[in-house]
Amino acid sequence: IPLRKRAEVAQKLDADLFISVHADAAPRLTASGASVFALSQNGATSAMARWMADRENDADSVGGGLNVKLHKDDPMVAGVLLDMSMNATISTSLDLGHQVLSQLGGVARLHQSRVEQAGFAVLKSAAVPSILVETGFISNVNDCPRLHDTRHQRKIAEAIFAGVDQYFRQRPPADSL
Repeated sequence: IPLRKRAEVAQKLDADLFISVHADAAPRLTASGASVFALSQNGATSAMARWMADRENDADSVGGGLNVKLHKDDPMVAGVLLDMSMNATISTSLDLGHQVLSQLGGVARLHQSRVEQAGFAVLKSAAVPSILVETGFISNVNDCPRLHDTRHQRKIAEAIFAGVDQYFRQRPPADSL
């Protein structure tokens, strides 16, 4: 699935969150450790422009999931609602990212001790909280063998799950048990 389509798939399936898991590589071979990213405000602005252009004639659903009917002559209102939705989603994504990062820190060295923000295409959804987890650097001589180790992979997966579980216990989705 192409990067930009992944967020759309999560949105169409009415996902409560979206996590993209990767292994990183860097020209600087000493770069190592796990990282968590959420969308940046700059990325959100770009996504809004792209969203508005793609859906210019389809004003039935604003913000990729907001159930708001608008007239086609209300582009300013649509833009404001999309911006508000994007800001709320980024804030929620950062909360999710903090939970996952704190759990990852217990099983892997962290590249950064905070949730980073960047304009990753895969994170650009106004309706689904999204994070990107870099599990380590395949270009690092210490990280690479760990990334291939089944036990380490399981620990990383369990840490991500524990972060998600903790996040959902604090913010249960609407209509959930």
